[in-house]
Amino acid sequence: MASAYQAARQQAASIDRSDRGRLVVSGKDRASYLQGLLSNDIVALTAGTGCYATYLTAQGRMISDLWVYELGDVIMLNMPSIATRNTVLAKLDQFIFSEDVQLGDVTDVFAQIAVVGPDAPRVVGALLGDSVERLAALPEHGCLRGEIAGGSAIVTRVTDTGEPGFDVYVERDRLNAFKEALAAAGVIEADSATADVLRVEAGVPVFHRDMDEETIPLEAGIESRAISLTKGCYVGQEVIIRVLHRGHGRVAKKLVGLTIEGDAVPADGSLVRSGEKEIGEITSSVRSVALDRPIALAYLQRDFLEPGTAVSIDGVPAVVASLPFVPA
Repeated sequence: MASAYQAARQQAASIDRSDRGRLVVSGKDRASYLQGLLSNDIVALTAGTGCYATYLTAQGRMISDLWVYELGDVIMLNMPSIATRNTVLAKLDQFIFSEDVQLGDVTDVFAQIAVVGPDAPRVVGALLGDSVERLAALPEHGCLRGEIAGGSAIVTRVTDTGEPGFDVYVERDRLNAFKEALAAAGVIEADSATADVLRVEAGVPVFHRDMDEETIPLEAGIESRAISLTKGCYVGQEVIIRVLHRGHGRVAKKLVGLTIEGDAVPADGSLVRSGEKEIGEITSSVRSVALDRPIALAYLQRDFLEPGTAVSIDGVPAVVASLPFVPA
């Protein structure tokens, strides 16, 4: 774990993310169709750009978060798991009426490997036969097509990995060749535990762990990235606007960071207390390599959100911390 972590922070490391879900939306009405369903501004996307978004119920609760990439002829949707892919695909299909829109499931067509770290542009650029400068200049959610390991590939700029880098989508039958090319380039593969440390240090919530079907995006603190305040109507917008404007953005609970004393990493689901009062619950916890101490993401009641607030977990002192724990 230590070598993979240091590679991610100082050189380049890979993270296998093939267990995520991948859909494509084609047809000339694809952007306007998604515009009425997702929380971000899809029609503003041009070829080679993307965004982070949420798909909400009419009550403003999350069906899933997802990453949207306009590739020029199709829009690719990336979701955090196979389960959310199944749910999103079924719901999207229900809303196609007379639009020129077709849905395709490409989860099994592509493998997805993230290459992260300061050397990621050089590594991916070399494998893609593209310039380091072009890869380094690709903005967050930017996307492009090319060839890697003898097959077609899609590259997207990502930050939800904790350490910025690229998701590389390669044809499934080219996966082993791609991994061999990464190894030959000196890229170390990070296991899931290392990937989790990078993510939690960056304060990035993940669906079905730090967010679920009962979560309003404002509770998870993702509204600035996932929600457009200038676009037209979308499912769940009324609830979001009401909370933002009438409630001044105040929600009953919110996701925060905790730094924890001692060496023991508390279990996910551990209760957080202020004195004897139960005020929240941990959703993700790791031992931070950068801070050399346990840290956690947790939902706390709104009166306990201020950084520096003293709390406890199973009797162990902890302090509310600003996110991210470790800036990118």
